[in-house]
Amino acid sequence: MAAALAIAPVPMMPISCENKSSPRTAQNSMSTMTTPLDVRLGLTRPEDVRTKLRWGFIGCGPITSDWCKCLQEVPGAVLQNVAARDPTKASEFAKKHGIASSAATYAELVADPNVDIVYIGTITPLHKEQALLAINAGKHVLCEKPLAVSAADAKEMYAAADAKGVVLIEGLWSRYFPAIEHARAAIENGVIGDVRMVQADFPELCYAVQFAPLFFGSKEAPSAVVSAGTSHAAGAVIQYGDRGAAVLSFPSWKCEVPEVCEILGTKGRITLDEWGTHPTRITIRLTTDSCWDEPQGHTSTAQNGVKPYMERYTYPLPEPAGLPAAGWHYVNQHGFLYQAEAIHRCLAAGLKECPQFTRSDSLRIMELLDEIEKGIKDPCR
Repeated sequence: MAAALAIAPVPMMPISCENKSSPRTAQNSMSTMTTPLDVRLGLTRPEDVRTKLRWGFIGCGPITSDWCKCLQEVPGAVLQNVAARDPTKASEFAKKHGIASSAATYAELVADPNVDIVYIGTITPLHKEQALLAINAGKHVLCEKPLAVSAADAKEMYAAADAKGVVLIEGLWSRYFPAIEHARAAIENGVIGDVRMVQADFPELCYAVQFAPLFFGSKEAPSAVVSAGTSHAAGAVIQYGDRGAAVLSFPSWKCEVPEVCEILGTKGRITLDEWGTHPTRITIRLTTDSCWDEPQGHTSTAQNGVKPYMERYTYPLPEPAGLPAAGWHYVNQHGFLYQAEAIHRCLAAGLKECPQFTRSDSLRIMELLDEIEKGIKDPCR
């Protein structure tokens, strides 16, 4: 199944669907709902996953390992070179992951003429230095999230990429999952009406915060941002004037974290889970017609004692999936494949960013993180 998905026809269709029918969603084509945004907008072609990109890798940690596994399923991907602080580790990593060569230093890696794009999978404080090293060598860069330790650093990195005529992409893989594509399209089509509230949780701030600009938009700056807490438990509210707010929680890693995102609209509600930051399931609940006549204007189905219309779609990961699967390091990590394919398509089309996660999105999140971190002791960005 995994190999097939690497050149899978777009759109990605759900494997299972539970439907307690609603005419408001039935009219929307499922193929449109689940088509990757770059393809849906006519910016790229599905077959361009075959476009050749020669990858170099900085860092040999578990995330880089899982990223390499997914790239091996993209027809155009060539695993070309890898470097780590320890050259011996890089050599062993190359052999294990089928990478053509290993470099003794990061400088040697970015100087390799056979490398087109560099993936950076190291810790956040190293991202700026390593990204600039690759950018100044004329390489495209995919850098793991969060992109930088501050919005100022992120802006400097993007400016450097512009100056060199290369592409810098922040690797927020959540945005490419079929369930996220489905949610985005449903909201654009007005399925749940106007978005009024977004609720999300995750111990790392960037994962939860990203849902605010995703569903309220990144062009408009929030009217207020407040936060409080410690590394053990924290929260933030991002207010978008009268439009609505994002209410975010950042629990400790030592909690039973729900990892759910909910988008509340004037006509319904969307739930992303299994799990929210890399979801394989979307549930859409819509206000029933009987609720619109409630005298006090309480249109919630819960206040009217009725059940909402409900549709639930499941998008299983490529196999092996697992929690995680043997040889993989994190849950749902095989979903890296969706991001990998999008990057190949977008660079083949000459785009400077992927529409699923734009520079505007990236910088807005960086700015929000800067502000939220002011109220939290020892935050985990």
